[in-house]
Amino acid sequence: MAQVQDRKIHDLFIIGGGINGCGIARDAAGRGLSVALAEMNDLASATSSASTKLFHGGLRYLEYFEVRLVREALIERETLLRAMPHISWPMRFVLPYHKDMRFEGETPTSKLLTLLMPWMKGRRPAWLIRLGLFMYDNLGGRKILPGTRTLDLRRDPAGKPLQKRFEKAFEYSDCWVEDSRLVVLNARDAEARGARIMTRTRVQSAEREGDLWKIVTRDADSGESQVFHARALVNAGGPWAGDVIHNTVRINSSEGVRLVRGSHIVTHKLFDHDKCYFFQGEDGRIIFAIPYETDYTLIGTTDGDYEGNPSEAVCTDDEKDYLCAFASKYFEKPVTREDIVWTYSGVRPLYNDGAKSATAATRDYVLKVEDSSGAPLLNIFGGKITTYRRLAEAALEKLTPFFPAAKGPWTAGVTLPGGDFAVNEVGSLTEGLKRDYPFLSHFWALRLVRAYGTEARQILGDARTAADLGQSFGATLTAAEVAWLMTREYARTAADVVWRRSKLGLRLTAEETERLDAWMAERRDRFAAQAAE
Repeated sequence: MAQVQDRKIHDLFIIGGGINGCGIARDAAGRGLSVALAEMNDLASATSSASTKLFHGGLRYLEYFEVRLVREALIERETLLRAMPHISWPMRFVLPYHKDMRFEGETPTSKLLTLLMPWMKGRRPAWLIRLGLFMYDNLGGRKILPGTRTLDLRRDPAGKPLQKRFEKAFEYSDCWVEDSRLVVLNARDAEARGARIMTRTRVQSAEREGDLWKIVTRDADSGESQVFHARALVNAGGPWAGDVIHNTVRINSSEGVRLVRGSHIVTHKLFDHDKCYFFQGEDGRIIFAIPYETDYTLIGTTDGDYEGNPSEAVCTDDEKDYLCAFASKYFEKPVTREDIVWTYSGVRPLYNDGAKSATAATRDYVLKVEDSSGAPLLNIFGGKITTYRRLAEAALEKLTPFFPAAKGPWTAGVTLPGGDFAVNEVGSLTEGLKRDYPFLSHFWALRLVRAYGTEARQILGDARTAADLGQSFGATLTAAEVAWLMTREYARTAADVVWRRSKLGLRLTAEETERLDAWMAERRDRFAAQAAE
C-alpha cells in the first residue's frame, strides 16, 4: 500500500500513548506547539493502566534518600487533586507496626542505621517510621490532606480485620487515581488544544532528514502507511523505549531501561471501611491492600526484574502465592487463591542506574536529549504517575530551546475534562445526578461522577428512563456511554471500555463482554467518522 504524505510539519512527534507521552502532548499543545502522537495499541494499554493506582509521594523512597523525588511528588498530590477531583481523591493509609519489621538490606537508611546502631539488626524502629511520616507530612507543603496520627488498633475499626497481635498503627494521607482514565483525559485535552492523537498506529521507522525527523507509521486496522515530518522527536515508549532507540530510530546510546514487573491481585472485599493498609514485610518489602471498585480489595505490588515482551507480562502463580502469604501475615482471615477474582501485571520502565535489586532501582525520571546529528531526540526514562505533569514540564524545558516562540509552563492547577468542581463536591454531584435522573442507582451515579465528573450529564442528556440510554450491556453500562467513549475517548474494543476506560470487566460476564464487542465492531467506522468531525 502506498504511503500517504502528511503535508504539515509538526513541531513534536511523540512515540507512545502512556501517561508520559500524553502528558507531554498536552503540555506542548498548550504552549502553542504543533503535536502528533502515535500509540501502537490503545492509550494506557501497558504500564499506565497497570499501576497500584496511587497518587503518592512514595513513603519508602525516603529510605533511599530520594528526598527531591518525594518532595516533588508530595507537592503534585494536591496540585493534581484540584485538577482532577473526579478521577483522584484522598485516602487514609493505615500502617500497622510490630517489632519484627525490617529494612531491605541495601537501602542507605539500613546501612546507616546498622553502622550507628548495630544492635538494631536491620529492624525498622517505631521512632524512625514516625520521623519518616513527619517528613512526609511536611515536605510538600500540605494544605488539603490531614496529617499523621497514631491509632490504637484494639479500639479503632481499622484493627478489626487484622490479627490481634497488631495493637498500634500510624495513619497518614495519600491519594488514589484512576490511572488509565488519567491518560485518556490528558490525550483529550491535548487534542482539544490542537494535538493529533493516533491510536493503533505503530511507528515503523524514524530517521533524520536534515533538520527534520521523517517518521513512517502504519495503522493497525487499515494497514495504511503515513509519513510525517517533525522538528523534534520524543521517545515516550515506556517499556519499549530501548526498542525505539535501537530498532526504530536506530542510534547508538549508552542509556538503558531496566524493566521491572509489578503484579497485583484483586480479591473479594476483605474489609468494610474505606481506608487502605500499608503492610511491611520481614524481608523489607511492602505491599498495599486497598478498597477497590466498591466490592473488591486490590493487593500489590511485587517488584522483580523482567525480561521479554512487556505486553506479555502476567501475574505468575508464585506472585499470587507471595501476595496472598504476605497479606495473610496481617489479616485475621488468611487470603487464599480462591479469593482472587482478577490479576494484572505491568512492566515499569525504570532508568538503569545499576542498582543491585529491582526494589532499589531509582523511580526518578531521567530525560536525555540527543541532537548531535541534527533534529533533537528526547528519550524518556522512568517516572512515576504522580509526577507525570512535572515530567512533562521538565521535558518541555529540554525542548523549548529549539522552539523559542513556545509559551511558558501552564498546566499547574488547570483542570482536566470533567474536573471543574471542588475536591469535596463529589457527594453533591452524585446526589444531583440521582435527583435529576431518578432511574440512577447510587452505585451508577457515583460511578459516572468518578469517571466523567461534570461531563456525566452530557452522556445522560435528556434521558428520562434507563431505556432512553439505549442498549444495556450489564453492570450499568449503556449504549449512550459506549458511544461517548468511542467518539470522545478513543475506545475501539470492549477491552478498551471494560478494562481501561472503566473496570466493569470485573462485573460483566464473558457473554456480555462479547456482545459489547460485537456492538462496537458494527459501529466502529461510523463512530470514528463522528470523532474526526
